[in-house]
Amino acid sequence: MAETRETAVTATRTTDSTRDMHDTWGTPPPAPRKGRFGRELGYLLTGLPLGIAAFSTVLTMLVLGAVGLALVVGASLLVAALAVAGAFARVERQRVAHVTGRPIPAPRYRERRGSGIPRALHALGDGQRWRDLAHALVAFPLRIVTFCFAVTWTVGGLGELLYGAWSWSLPRDEGEEGLLDLMFGISSEAADIAFNTAVGVVLLATAVPLLRGLTALQTALARALLADRA
Repeated sequence: MAETRETAVTATRTTDSTRDMHDTWGTPPPAPRKGRFGRELGYLLTGLPLGIAAFSTVLTMLVLGAVGLALVVGASLLVAALAVAGAFARVERQRVAHVTGRPIPAPRYRERRGSGIPRALHALGDGQRWRDLAHALVAFPLRIVTFCFAVTWTVGGLGELLYGAWSWSLPRDEGEEGLLDLMFGISSEAADIAFNTAVGVVLLATAVPLLRGLTALQTALARALLADRA
């Protein structure tokens, strides 16, 4: 009995210590499984508009800054591009923490010193700011791919699953019975509906692991470029 009580007390203390550690360091536990699919889908779908904004803004400022680098305004534009990229990087760290439950350690940026040109040059020498900028550019094509797959497997899968309910509205040539007829020459409305419904079932059945893999790929890129390297 004494050993059992000691074990229970030890387990309670360990749990309390773990909870205190989370409270102290602000490290949340892993994201709950409930609602995980919705979080991953939201993460992938919102990634594209965010990527468009980051890519277009940062790339424009980067090009203009590089062209005018011989002038003071060029250096200022480059510093501004790094600042904008840093703002998008902070948003992405929050998004990754929300979808995975594991926050990205915030990096330590170099403190800006001086004023004018020396201050700008000091900011341009911060490697982490350039990694933030690289993420804004490199993540964009990846976000396009993950967005397309996410939409195809969810919205497309749902549309295919309900194909029998809306297939009547599709314009067809005389004697044409849909996709199955075009692909295999099987002219049967029932077979066409069954085929498309089966495609929808497959897409939706594989949507969970697919979105999980796409989310892991996108968050891995964020962790590689946006995490603290100390």
